[in-house]
Amino acid sequence: MWPNHPVDYVRLPNDHEGKHYGLYVDDTLISVVSLFTSNKEAQFRKFATLNEYQRKGYGTILLNEIMSIAEKEQLSRIWCNARTVKTNYYSKFNMRITNTEFVKGGLNYVIMERSFLI
Repeated sequence: MWPNHPVDYVRLPNDHEGKHYGLYVDDTLISVVSLFTSNKEAQFRKFATLNEYQRKGYGTILLNEIMSIAEKEQLSRIWCNARTVKTNYYSKFNMRITNTEFVKGGLNYVIMERSFLI
């Protein structure tokens, strides 16, 4: 998602606490997402797919897996910082827009969330 920035731009101090998932086509890592869980809630971050593999369903496969993990772990909520231009995409996963918005790296974001029945 940030190909023009050094890897430290996306590195988080708590990266070691997250679970990191990737989707491969042949031997190429094409899509990634990281899941950070705390107190029966999870945030997914660093969700990205290589440009040439976008709009082919690969990110959807990975995000569906993250949602299944959240349900299996009986989490009460999963959320993300969504680029505002991608809110329709996340809505397909039963995520709803909150009223928390911000700007990072010149891009507009909104927090989106999905609650699970326990």
